[in-house]
Amino acid sequence: MKNVDDLIESAAQLADRGLAKGEIADELNVSRETASWLVERSGAGSETADVSAPTRATGGPADIHVDWSAIGRDSNRLTHMGAAMADMLGKHGDDVDLTIGIEKAGAPLATTVAAELDTDLGTYAPRKHQWEEGDIEDLGGTFSRNFAQIRDRECYIVDDTITSGTTMRETVEAIEKEGGEPVACIVLADKQGIDEIEGIPVYSLLKVISVGEE
Repeated sequence: MKNVDDLIESAAQLADRGLAKGEIADELNVSRETASWLVERSGAGSETADVSAPTRATGGPADIHVDWSAIGRDSNRLTHMGAAMADMLGKHGDDVDLTIGIEKAGAPLATTVAAELDTDLGTYAPRKHQWEEGDIEDLGGTFSRNFAQIRDRECYIVDDTITSGTTMRETVEAIEKEGGEPVACIVLADKQGIDEIEGIPVYSLLKVISVGEE
């Protein structure tokens, strides 16, 4: 069972591999603030850091870690999850012909959804993947040219988790800037209980709600 110390060690290992804090947040399914706290707590990059024996962590930002690796490491389970997500999106009819996966973790889920709904597949890399320090608003996300392009099409948006809703909102805005029309968004787990973003419905297989004092 993972605890905070495990996350600190994982954050240190990812930081030592050269991942930006935004990428670490994405890998660990936590907020940017939590990722920063984990990296700083680990002392990653310092000569005195010992990631093999982390100190018991206390405090830190309020957040919820979602570990869905039991699904992600098994193609059969991933396919079933994609089918469930596609089933929820299917209520919007057959006119949507494009599914956009938010990189990194949303891409394989979007692949299974696209196969189930018989749509083209596109991917979007959010700006948080470039974020290290400073103003993230100065950065920009990108659509991969290796996959289908927007071209004024209706589309679904797929990701693994919603932590604050910022990345999903960014993706919606990026699609609309390209002339596309997001019809619905879906994730495995929603930490915020978000029902819609910019008037676009947001679905999730699980809504994870923190109860009690932070």
